[in-house]
Amino acid sequence: MSLNALFPKLSLPLRGLQLLRSRTLTASSRPYGAVAQARSVLETELESIRVAGTWKGERVITSKQGAHISVDGSSGDILNFCANNYLGLSSHPEVIQAGIEALQNYGAGLSSVRFICGTQDLHKKLEQKLAQFHEREDCILYASCFDANAGLFEVLLGPEDAVLSDELNHASIIDGIRLCRAKRLRYKHMDLNDLEDKLKESQSSRLRLVVTDGVFSMDGDVAPLVGICDLAEQYGALVFIDECHATGFLGIRGRGTDELLGVMDRVHIVNSTLGKALGGAAGGYTVGPKPLIDLLRQRSRPYLFSNSLPPPVVGSATRAVELLLASNEIAQSMAAKTMRFRNGMTQAGFTIAGAAHPICPVMLGDARLASLMADDMLKLGVYVIGFSYPVVPKGKARIRVQISAAHTDSDIDRTVDAFIQTGRKHGVIS
Repeated sequence: MSLNALFPKLSLPLRGLQLLRSRTLTASSRPYGAVAQARSVLETELESIRVAGTWKGERVITSKQGAHISVDGSSGDILNFCANNYLGLSSHPEVIQAGIEALQNYGAGLSSVRFICGTQDLHKKLEQKLAQFHEREDCILYASCFDANAGLFEVLLGPEDAVLSDELNHASIIDGIRLCRAKRLRYKHMDLNDLEDKLKESQSSRLRLVVTDGVFSMDGDVAPLVGICDLAEQYGALVFIDECHATGFLGIRGRGTDELLGVMDRVHIVNSTLGKALGGAAGGYTVGPKPLIDLLRQRSRPYLFSNSLPPPVVGSATRAVELLLASNEIAQSMAAKTMRFRNGMTQAGFTIAGAAHPICPVMLGDARLASLMADDMLKLGVYVIGFSYPVVPKGKARIRVQISAAHTDSDIDRTVDAFIQTGRKHGVIS
């Protein structure tokens, strides 16, 4: 007897069941086809990166961050010349101890955003110290400077405003500007004449914000802030700088590019990071006028929807800032070390981009060459990384060397010697 005869009211006809089963199998098979197609697209893209010689591997460090490290797969002591650890504070004993004490006294984390139950006195103390350090009215902390850049522009600027951005600004600035509805104008890299043209073009806007890196991280060149501030004042614009590669060591007291160039009172908004010179853990921040900081606390999405910085990170960063507020000795040690490396490399025949900044790009041009030379440098006990497209423009591949206050003269000389040996091997120098 058929199922239809036994259960006339409860059962679908067999033909209907078969059709339903057929449709279910067809529907369930579709995602797997889509996944296979996506996998093929992704693998093709990955292979193109490998073929181009721009694949970015990740070496594994098995020690604390510092001038001397241990690297998985490499024996012996390795010199590290590619960290953003400009002041050597990532493994400074007082910075580490402050993190341990914060962990013990305040816990591992807050499990909350700031406005719910994620603000401790530790966070407020760090914000006060950073505002004091930069000589600004107030400060707001973020999980990273990428978040600080993502959270600023859409809050400050509306459709009736304009933002004028250097064409080589950091990716986080570019992405942050994309989120805002302001008119967007891009001026040629560090070109004051082009900036003035864009200021004239945007004169009908309500607010205008000139946006630039203080130091451009790939080339180590310093923005012409005096000229930028002159133009901003002439045309009634505000000035913003990203100081990730300047905070802590540029300027006589390490306050940054604006101090170095004597325009601290003419730059209105500063974003920077805790993840480089200031302990190297994580976190970013904005300092500026109190009404702006108050508005960011109310509307900045990365701030409102991200967990608070963990107490150990806050404790370590606070101690790093306190060390810099107490003395400029560490910051002042950078200039001589930087010039020792730059002079040694230039005399050997290498082309070093930028000027007088601890970022010292060894220009090579070819992506594959940069990668091969970096691998050979590691074999000689020096950890450096090749940078290529899309991190830098095509044809501008380089090995970016970064000097730290923790490096000794001997460390620097050993690295220059390794570059000379490797450069000769690959025909870069004679």
